[in-house]
Amino acid sequence: MPIDVRVLAATHQDLEQAVSQGRFREDLYYRLNVLRLPLPSLRERIEDIEPLAWQQFERFGRERGVQVKGFSEQALQCLLRHDWPGNVRELINRVRRAMVMAEGRLITPRDLGLDQRNGRRRMPSLQQVRAEADSQAIRASLRLARNNFSQAARSLGISRVTLYRLMEKHRILPESGASIPAARVSSREHRLNGEAVLEREPRSCTPGRG
Repeated sequence: MPIDVRVLAATHQDLEQAVSQGRFREDLYYRLNVLRLPLPSLRERIEDIEPLAWQQFERFGRERGVQVKGFSEQALQCLLRHDWPGNVRELINRVRRAMVMAEGRLITPRDLGLDQRNGRRRMPSLQQVRAEADSQAIRASLRLARNNFSQAARSLGISRVTLYRLMEKHRILPESGASIPAARVSSREHRLNGEAVLEREPRSCTPGRG
């Protein structure tokens, strides 16, 4: 009897890194990774928070027949400011719990377990954004180069010395467990905004004999 099966799998782990570290079977990874649908975390989809909250409110209201009429304006603001480390599952749990625990006609921040004085969403600084981007680019280059430092440095357009410095700065270790070679500080090093910056050293040219 023929069976047609489609598997939908979800994970919050970096499976490519897990495969390279031997923590996930490579053959299984390629069997599952036919069509990839990256889904950002809830904190990156602020515009989806309120519609998802109302969707769960209506669904749970139909199931349980609760008397709560909706969310207060303060509660909605707290939902938008929260960082949601538990992603959508946390949102579902907070909304359903609030519908059961609410004593008034509208859900309050206290019913959601959120303090309206805190939870204000903090924007990352430009330095934090740049550091995160540098770290991700270095990790991706090392992964593609199979931890070949010279090849990774060329793909990033920097010298190996700069790559070693950045790896040390961001505490990046090769996935294979290899150690980072000690970087030599050249005379081209200077400081910009309090941080060491290494420029590409020009290659010396030896004039030919003639």
